[in-house]
Amino acid sequence: MKTKRFTEEQIIAVMREHEEGAKAGDLARKHGISEATLYSWKAKYGGMDVSDAKRLRPW
Repeated sequence: MKTKRFTEEQIIAVMREHEEGAKAGDLARKHGISEATLYSWKAKYGGMDVSDAKRLRPW
């Protein structure tokens, strides 16, 4: 199974930067991801806190 490159906490930190006004293209370049990945993260993790993301884990 492929390991994840970013933890939920890291993803939420990136999303928080985006919510504070950073441009999607700049964030994607800074973190080495595509804009499509950024927007899929936004759909899943947008507006969450770290404690909310931990509840998503199945274990």
